[in-house]
Amino acid sequence: MSEIADLQKRILAFRDARNWAQFHTPKDLAMCISVEAAELLELFLWKPPGEAPIERVREELADVLGAVLLLAKEFNIDLHQAMVDKLAQNEAKYPVEKSSGSNKKYSEL
Repeated sequence: MSEIADLQKRILAFRDARNWAQFHTPKDLAMCISVEAAELLELFLWKPPGEAPIERVREELADVLGAVLLLAKEFNIDLHQAMVDKLAQNEAKYPVEKSSGSNKKYSEL
């Protein structure tokens, strides 16, 4: 079992033991990802780079990942393959010879 599948299994067991599946609709999970990402972003607000509390960053990243794992399961998305596919798409959009050191969008390269 992959590490991603193991995490998914663990979070599903946690959720199911509490009868929370009823609250985890795709819409609510997508909203949860946004809310948890905003909580992560808040840790960096008004602080110089590097001063966000690392333990809180770790917790918020875990919250985001948990919601992502649940939403992926809802749609039977293999996250490993989705990331491999996305990297291939990005490699095509952002060839090294055009994008190295540039923050331009692919359509501007």
